[in-house]
Amino acid sequence: MLTVSKLARLCGLSRTTVLYYESIGLVAPARRGSGRYRVYGETDLSRLRQICAWRNAGLKLDDIQAILALPESDVSAVLKRRLLELDGEIRAKRNQQRAILMLLREKEKHMTKEKWTSIMSAAGFSDTDMRRWHGEFERSAPGDHQEFLEYLHIPAQEIEAIREWSRKLV
Repeated sequence: MLTVSKLARLCGLSRTTVLYYESIGLVAPARRGSGRYRVYGETDLSRLRQICAWRNAGLKLDDIQAILALPESDVSAVLKRRLLELDGEIRAKRNQQRAILMLLREKEKHMTKEKWTSIMSAAGFSDTDMRRWHGEFERSAPGDHQEFLEYLHIPAQEIEAIREWSRKLV
């Protein structure tokens, strides 16, 4: 014979969980032993272990109650439905995972002022050439120039200074 605490411990549950399962009908009400303590048997232990297995498989308590009310042959329908639900949840998590990876890749792709300057220098542009380039960009497409400077993650005050001297070059 097992007390509620020992039954719970054998199944890796808290005493409160076993009492809750009893209150909702998953576990049969315990007999009362001496001192009015709850007493469970091997059948109760076996049933609770099966409930734990279903919980570990992701079944909800409502599903477990339905399984316990069904003949053994109908259990697979509930399990198959849960498997389909899990497939949907996994698909949703994979989509979230892909979205996060895409955001991380995009973040890594961001151009910075330093990267842009080094690319332009490697292409043979001097500081004067780069200033002229900014001047021409500001003259021909001021909105796009602003957007490009923001794309380089340049602080707002510095952007304004670059645009101001760029306007003076034209």
